[in-house]
Amino acid sequence: MFIRSNFLSTLSAGILSIAGTAAVADCVDPIKVGVLHSLSGSMAISETTLKDAMLMLIEQQNAKGGLLGCELQAVVVDPASDWPLFAEKARELLTVNEVDVIFGNWTSVSRKSVLPVIEELNGLLFYPVQYEGEESSKNVFYTGAAPNQQAIPATDYFLEELGVEKFALLGTDYVYPRTTNNILESYLTAKGIAADDIFVNYTPFGQSDWATIVADVVALGEDGKQVGVISTINGDANIGFYKELAAAGIAADDIPVVAFSVGEEELSGLDTSNLVGHLAAWNYFQSAESEANTDFIAAWKAFAGEERVTNDPMEAHFIGFNMWVNAATEAGTTDVDSVRSAMYGQEYPNLTGGTAVMLTNHHLAKPVLIGEIQADGQFDIISQTTEVPGDAWTDFLPASAVLKSDWKDLGCGMYNVETETCVQLTSNY
Repeated sequence: MFIRSNFLSTLSAGILSIAGTAAVADCVDPIKVGVLHSLSGSMAISETTLKDAMLMLIEQQNAKGGLLGCELQAVVVDPASDWPLFAEKARELLTVNEVDVIFGNWTSVSRKSVLPVIEELNGLLFYPVQYEGEESSKNVFYTGAAPNQQAIPATDYFLEELGVEKFALLGTDYVYPRTTNNILESYLTAKGIAADDIFVNYTPFGQSDWATIVADVVALGEDGKQVGVISTINGDANIGFYKELAAAGIAADDIPVVAFSVGEEELSGLDTSNLVGHLAAWNYFQSAESEANTDFIAAWKAFAGEERVTNDPMEAHFIGFNMWVNAATEAGTTDVDSVRSAMYGQEYPNLTGGTAVMLTNHHLAKPVLIGEIQADGQFDIISQTTEVPGDAWTDFLPASAVLKSDWKDLGCGMYNVETETCVQLTSNY
């Protein structure tokens, strides 16, 4: 870990200020930033762009003078959509490369694989993708959405705005879709939806044959009730799913789909003409109108190419990276324990015109956006909330409803408010 005194940090900052955006000051060792994203395999369709986003952010920070007077150096590895390999690569980053922080993962199963390594070695992971909640680690900052910042609001939109009466919960077969759908089944039941009106189906990563599943979804509506699909399908399986919808002649007016893992990057590989009107729920879309977003898009296209698009997990990395830079600057060190303490209450402008705030449960306050797919592969934002604080533990599962995460004041990620005790987290990992 790179550590220097506040005095030296301040002195270096002053020197760099005088020098403007000149070359980064010489250091014995650079500050190393681990980038842990799949560049091959089924998740490369989503994760490669996050690697590129991190390289852009690091380049931008070095142009400003680096961090604590030192150059930032990206250390990129490819876990290749292989979940056990994520753990190996995380260990390699921390012990061989001696990185100061890691930005990475997409799927929850990859994060669960990395988690014991990060905690054992006291590393620091910034995780940028929506997930199922039901987890709180002092070594992870969750900059993507928790269920109350995506899944629950999207379900409410189906119920209240579209009048959906029957729900098809379609997901890839791993922890995020299964846990999210458990939460949604409980939530829908509490809202008066009968168990027989909820269809749940899981498919492997890379699923390509969707004909039978789409036919089953269509059959749900044979009684005339409005059917809606909530999709937690991940990776390149989305290509086959949406193609089958189009082949079956299913339009959004017939059976609307709201996706939690389909954004601009995934749509860039599809013919979206038949997908117009289907939905996605995120905390950011490229179509958001703000000065910060205009600048971000311009910088991204200049870095990666005019044809490249932005998406929600990129914004999560943008926020997380800049919060980490500010926390390390405030702490005068990249030491994990010091940075963690400085992260609480960090604020940074998001790209939709508001402000992201890091909470003591290691989650952000984020707006919830519902976007409608357009023919050009972009989203028309049809619903947007103010910033919603992320919940580590859902209110809609009885065992979780009594839990609270507070790493700053309680020093606990799983505090039982009824027994006033801190529960060990081993059963969750």
